[in-house]
Formats: sequence, structure tokens, C-alpha cells
Amino acid sequence: MFELILVGIGTGNPNHLTREAVAALNEVDLILIPNKGTGKDDLAGLRHEICAEVITTARPQIVEFDLPVRDERTADYRQRVDDWHDAIADIWWQHISAARPNCGKVGFLVWGDPSLYDSTIRIAARLQDKSNLSLRVIPGITSIQALTAAHCAPLNEINDAVTITTGRQIRDAGWPDSARTVVVMLDGQCSFQSLPSDGIQIWWTAYAGMENEISVHGPLAEVTETIIQTRAKARAAHGWLMDIYMMRRTV
Repeated sequence: MFELILVGIGTGNPNHLTREAVAALNEVDLILIPNKGTGKDDLAGLRHEICAEVITTARPQIVEFDLPVRDERTADYRQRVDDWHDAIADIWWQHISAARPNCGKVGFLVWGDPSLYDSTIRIAARLQDKSNLSLRVIPGITSIQALTAAHCAPLNEINDAVTITTGRQIRDAGWPDSARTVVVMLDGQCSFQSLPSDGIQIWWTAYAGMENEISVHGPLAEVTETIIQTRAKARAAHGWLMDIYMMRRTV
């Protein structure tokens, strides 16, 4: 019998871990840490640092693995993602079976919260289909919380709804109907450029919650180029970039 524990670790700041998350990491026998490749290995390094800092019981076995590259040749986006998740699940199971052939508790440190634009739960469900495995999820601070904290800005206006979406949706469908405030994640192409910029405020943050956090706020028409240039410099300096932004119509 295996228990897979998905632990939300916040957005890169060890202080984001909840007491529940720390307790869970001190329970596990095995921790899987993904390596996303050259230029992003400091993400794996940060996970190692968190484990070294908060695990005070007997040290679990830690196994680092390379994430497979998503095949972009398939035309259908959803099929590409599903095939990629299948491949990741197979790699997880290979390492779990090799390290813990009989049973045990396996931990996986999830950036932010496992429920928010993260597929770790979906990948874990594939393992449940092929093994005697139970699943537990420990929530974590989200990048949305870190974004609004960085700007000291509320997420919603009084009695207003908020739409959480992706850069792909902004590019393909434009501003969501009936939304006054949108939060945009997973946007590697600065999709706010595709919108009419008049009457929109933007709150943009990269590396939210981390020591190298960068934030820009202002009218979209005035700060678009600043965000694009700042983003490019940060990616060049660090080799990777995670960013998120909130936009709100003002008219």
C-alpha cells in the first residue's frame, strides 16, 4: 500500500510552508523531485533546500528525476498534454517501485497549491488507476496570494467576481465576458498585448514571494513595454521565469 502526499510549498519562499506541510514532509519515506533541465535546476535545488530545512526526523530517500519533454508534433493541444501526463506518471511509478517496492509514504513538493493550474493531482490519479495507492493533498499558498500581497492589492472589488484564466485563453478569446478583474497564469507570451489597453490597470509580478521578486503596476497602456523588457531581462539573468498578473477594467 502506497500513500502519495502532494505538498503545496508556496511560491518559492520556505516560510510559505504551513505546519501541516512541514508535518507531512516529516512523515514520508521517499520524496520525488523533478528536474526541468538546464537553466531550471535551481527549482529542484530549492526543493532540496526546503527538505533540508524543515525535515527534522529520519531523512527520507530523495530521488531526483528528469521530466520528459512534451511532444509538440501532435496538432491537438489536449492530446499533447494527456500524452505528456501519461509519460510523467510512468516515470513516477518507475521510481516509486524501484525505491519502495513494497509500501510507504511518498512525498511530492508542488509549487504553489496543487489545485490551481497544476496537473500533479491529475497525474497522481493515473497512478491510482494502476496501483494500490491512496492520495492526500496538503494545500499551499498560491501565486495569486503572493501576487496580491506583493502589490498590497485586494483580489476583488466589492461584490465583484474574479476570473482566473490563462494566457492562451486571453490570446484566443480576449477579455472574459462579464469579468471586471482577471488573473492570468501560464502566460509566456505577454498576452496582455492582444487586448485594447485603454481603461485597464495591470499588476504584474515575477518570482512572487521569492527573494528576487519583481513587480510592476500601472495603466496597461503605460507599462506594457516596461513589463516586456523587465521580463526578458529577468529570464536572461535566471534562466527561467515564473510570472503572474492581475488586470482590472477601470471604465
